[in-house]
Amino acid sequence: MDDPLTIAEQWSEAGHQVALATVVDTWGSAPRPTGSHLVIDEGGRFEGSVSGGCVEGAVVAEAMDVIETGKPQMLEFGVADETAWEVGLSCGGTIRVYVEKVT
Repeated sequence: MDDPLTIAEQWSEAGHQVALATVVDTWGSAPRPTGSHLVIDEGGRFEGSVSGGCVEGAVVAEAMDVIETGKPQMLEFGVADETAWEVGLSCGGTIRVYVEKVT
């Protein structure tokens, strides 16, 4: 897999509208470390990873709004260890993800 930042640049240069999601904080267990990236284009195509399970789908959905409005968003997701598997995550914990439009 190519670096998501390189992909964001390539997609943007090719004329696509692009959002970049970055893990900015984690507490407890988290599937991806701080600094992990997910790049999303206006068609819903994405590369990289900020988490997994339902969190990644929610980040893609929010990124579509960020692309449309141009307004960045700070997202927070948390789940207890006891319920993590129920929502498709490998562990409990909390992550904060910053989503911004690439210009």
